[in-house]
Parts: sequence; C-alpha cells; structure tokens
Amino acid sequence: MKKTLILILLFGILGLVAGYFLFGKIGDEYVSLKTIFSNSSNAIESLGRKISGIEKMKQNILISGGVGGLLGLIIGFRKK
Repeated sequence: MKKTLILILLFGILGLVAGYFLFGKIGDEYVSLKTIFSNSSNAIESLGRKISGIEKMKQNILISGGVGGLLGLIIGFRKK
C-alpha cells in the first residue's frame, strides 16, 4: 500500500509537470505558476483570467496531474 501511495504521488507530480509544459504556454512564453494557481480577488480579475484562458489552462494542468495519479494507482495495483 505504501508503494502504491508513493507511485500515485510520483506520477501525479509528473503529470502536473507534463501538464504545465503542455498547457502552460501563452504565445511563446510560459505563464508563471503563481499566476496560474493564484485565486482571483475580484470579479474583474476573474473575468480577465477567463478571457486570457488561464482558467482553462489551470484546469488542463490539474487534469494532467489527476491522470498521472490515476496511472500511478493502476501501476501500483498491477505490481502486486
């Protein structure tokens, strides 16, 4: 069970990193992690994040991390 948890965490982190490199770009530059994962403080900032695509970017990165964690879970159970 401990090995499975380690695999879930490892693949989850790898999924987040891969997701950032796949989806964390606007134009030719990567958006900072602080910008992606910070919360909007007001409605105007929230609207700006939606228009610029940062909310969708954040969602895609988190989905990549979840898929990585799921892959770690599957590998952990198959190794038993």
